This record gives sequence, structure tokens and C-alpha cells, in this order.
Amino acid sequence: MTATATSARSDLSELGRSETALRTFLHGLPGVDQVGAEQRAAQLGTRSIKTTAKAQAIDLAIRMVDLTTLEGADTPGKVRALATKALRPDPADPSCPHVGAVCVYPAMVPYVAEVLRGSGVHLASVATAFPSGQAPLDVKLADTRAAVEAGADEIDMVINRGAFLAGRYQEVYDEIVATKEACGDAHLKVILETGELATYDNVRRASWLAMLAGGDFIKTSTGKVPVAATPPVTLVMLEAVRDFRAATGRQVGVKPAGGIKTTKDAIKYLVMVNETVGADWLDPDWFRFGASSLLNDLLMQRTKLTTGVYAGPDYFTLD
Repeated sequence: MTATATSARSDLSELGRSETALRTFLHGLPGVDQVGAEQRAAQLGTRSIKTTAKAQAIDLAIRMVDLTTLEGADTPGKVRALATKALRPDPADPSCPHVGAVCVYPAMVPYVAEVLRGSGVHLASVATAFPSGQAPLDVKLADTRAAVEAGADEIDMVINRGAFLAGRYQEVYDEIVATKEACGDAHLKVILETGELATYDNVRRASWLAMLAGGDFIKTSTGKVPVAATPPVTLVMLEAVRDFRAATGRQVGVKPAGGIKTTKDAIKYLVMVNETVGADWLDPDWFRFGASSLLNDLLMQRTKLTTGVYAGPDYFTLD
């Protein structure tokens, strides 16, 4: 890290000590050009990838999937089956890579841990009163600690959107800091719930706030509100992590989640990553897809490329 980056990181770390300082910094960030962001995202979505490059992109996208089930009807049997699929997405093809992680509720973590232990597939758990985030801080932290103790090595927390939208940035910052501490060695993904933030400027501010507070990833959505991940929102978040690394020397990951269902969609996001932040983020350690149905479409397209024949949608297990 350069001396300039070290100094900048030290200066930015002081922001969390004062509500006024946080507000001044966040509202001093450059505004987002809404038209420009949407046009840029649309333009990147027109790029075409063929043959060998497409095959490589599909395998990379599979490795980036956080295979997710977050339903009230989840059972130990269901999440064990999901974890087994995460390890061998296509049992008929051992060359198919495993996914990045399995993401479940805290109560389901022990059952997934039984399957994934020692595999290299991460175990993510939502926490902090997901999806609303409306619970006392001590409850949120207990939720986090319980998930980590049960075997989660990644925690997906939700920010208090009510506090953020009311301008109580210090409260949001302090909750992220406390949750990061409760994670111990587990990585922390901070869910912004961008569909509730109303503006791209708020998305940029929330992204910076999450990173300043120590988040290892910033994530778009819970998947529980009508508007989830979109290309323009993800573009704004990618620009934020790029600028944050330039300012501090620390790299932060990005996870769009919700509504990404097809191989075509996934490849559009990979193009956006490459064109916006570069190859350093084209790695499951730094970019993930929060998804359930996406994996099956990736597997269908992969089978088509390798065999020349489309597999039917019932060829792979439903998640």
C-alpha cells in the first residue's frame, strides 16, 4: 500500500467517530448521473461473448453463485440436498466446478455444515433480523454469533434502512462495526436493500458507509422486496468499490442478488465487472451472484456447449 493510500485510509477511519463527519463525507461524494449510469449499464449489456470465452464465463459464473434458499418452509433435508448440489452441480460431469457458497438462515447452518465441511465451498448465513433488520442490536449480534458458531464463514447482514434514510448514518455505521466484530473470522457481506434506497446517490452513500465500517462485501438486496439487483445499481456499487480501493488500498467485493435468473444475465454482469473494475474482481472471492434458479440455467447452457444438445429444465434438480 502506498503512503498516500495509508494516509487516506487513516483519515477515512476517523469518519466513524462523528455523525457530522460521516454526513459531510457521504453528502460530499460526487452525485450519480442517473441517465449516464443507466445508459452505460445498457450499453455494456449489449456485448456479445461466444464459444470458448462463453464457456469460460459460464464456469466462472457457476463458481460465483451463492446458492440460496431463504424460505420459511426450509427443512434440514432441503438444505442438505442444496449443499450436495453446490458441491457437484452436475453429477454427470465431474469437470463442472462447484459453486461459491450456500446461503441459508441461521437455523439451517448446522445441516449445511455437515455436508460442506472441508470442501472449499463457503457457508453463508443471513443474520441481523433478515430481511427487515428491525430488531434490537443485541438480538442482531446474537443472531450473527449463533450463525458463526454453527459453522458459517460468511455473514450476510442487512442495514437498518429506516435509520439510513432518516440520515442516522452513525447508527448504521456502528451496527456494521459491531456486526463485523461479532463475525470473528467470518467475512461480512452488507446488504443495502437498494430497492428501498430510492436514488443512485443513496446507493453510492450506503456503499461507502458499509465499506468505511469494515464490510468485506457490499450486496444489493435481500430478494424479499419487489426491486432487487439491477445493472445500473450494480454499476454504481462497482464504481464505489473501485474508488474505495483507490482511496484506501482495501479491496471490497460486490454481490448482486435477486432477479438474476439466466446465463445471459450473468454474463452481462461479468462484462460490467471487467469493464468497470477490471480482472481483479473477476474472482469468486470478490464477486458473487445471490441466486437460486440461475445455477440451473448455467448448467443447461454449459451442457449445450459441451454436448451440442440442450438439457431439459427437469434434467437438473429444482432448488
